[in-house]
Amino acid sequence: MDEVRQLPDARIGVDIEALRHRFRKGDARIGVIGLGYVGLPLATAAAGSGFTVTGFDIDRKKVDLLNQARSYIRHISSSAIAELTARKRFRAVTDFAEISTVDAVLICVPTPLTAHRDPDLSYVVGTGEAILPHLRRGQLVILESTTYPGTSRDVLRPILERRGLRSGIDFFLAYSPEREDPGNSEYPTARIPKVVGGDGDDALSLAQALYERFIAGTVPVTSLEAAEAVKLTENIFRAVNIALVNELKVIYDAMGIDIWQVIDAARTKPFGYMPFFPGPGLGGHCIPIDPFYLAWKARAFGITTRFIELAGEINSRMPMRVVARLSQALNDRHAKSLKGAEILLLGVAYKRNVDDTRESPSFKIMEILEARGARVAFHDPYVPSLSTTREYPQFAGRRSVPLDRQSLAAFDAAVICADHDEVDYRLVAEHCPLVVDTRNVCEREGVDLAHVIKA
Repeated sequence: MDEVRQLPDARIGVDIEALRHRFRKGDARIGVIGLGYVGLPLATAAAGSGFTVTGFDIDRKKVDLLNQARSYIRHISSSAIAELTARKRFRAVTDFAEISTVDAVLICVPTPLTAHRDPDLSYVVGTGEAILPHLRRGQLVILESTTYPGTSRDVLRPILERRGLRSGIDFFLAYSPEREDPGNSEYPTARIPKVVGGDGDDALSLAQALYERFIAGTVPVTSLEAAEAVKLTENIFRAVNIALVNELKVIYDAMGIDIWQVIDAARTKPFGYMPFFPGPGLGGHCIPIDPFYLAWKARAFGITTRFIELAGEINSRMPMRVVARLSQALNDRHAKSLKGAEILLLGVAYKRNVDDTRESPSFKIMEILEARGARVAFHDPYVPSLSTTREYPQFAGRRSVPLDRQSLAAFDAAVICADHDEVDYRLVAEHCPLVVDTRNVCEREGVDLAHVIKA
């Protein structure tokens, strides 16, 4: 407790108005922990607005690349990082001792699921413990990682208070869920309003002052828990509706009805309908994971989340559905089984025009196909090679194959999993004997060939 006794007398109080003013003027120093698909866009947006930003990451390779003005995320340009580093607005470090030099700490670390689909808060806990020795009076700490209601108050706050500093008096704790949409040029980080909840009114007003300097606006809510619930609600809404259209796809296919045509017609209604689209399964860090954070928390209250569980079940079956369609088409059209077949997956990113492979359904499709004896390769213009993942370490190091007439002719079938704009789908359709399209991209591109089937 010696460190606590050396702090200024708590009765003096923190000059909240001065800190709020610094946030509004852009004079404060900001720390962003976790320089991935959420943290790096956030850091560059803050630095671009005038803040001096220090990025923290435990991955030395990422830190070195950023300090060399080299981006590892496709939609964040190296030139943008170079400009910020040249102006001394941004630098990256691995040394968490520098936490003591910043006025606000924004936490953007992963919140995955365990093998049993329970929340894995080890990154949040570890980050809190890394901050603790360097936390000082007058700092604002904001958690952005998606999580269940109660995490900020019941998990993170006790860690930060362990050495005697108190939330709402000595430091200020807030929660603001990330809303990043990688590859969405219409809504970059700075144009997406930030929902903000605080541990008290001072924390809320400070977080608003910070974000309003470089974000389109803030949406205040009355508690940390409400802010945590907003993010889960947004992604549960998407997960449930995607599951609905995935189920409708199966039903309408059995009836000989094209689900894509139905959706295109339904979306012409100017009210009461919002289009969602089927696919080969869910991907990305949010939609496949976030709903189960709420399902886990609800069990503590004796509540069964039937919609969430059912949506997860439907969406998780989609990769198997794709494989079944491929297997049937190979057998019906070419009298060939999956065993020994040469299959090309087009796109291992979880969605179009990004290099993000987190939770991509392509990996599950690849695993199922190889378990059935197929030989599988992939092409993705944004993913030159596969990295090691916790679920699919066996795919690490595999490289994207070229896409040309000669290489295409060697495959028995191609499966379109991500509809990247840079792929020539007409070339694929003209030189592959069978194409299974899970994204309806061939029809959109005007490719109308008998051997292109939808799945």
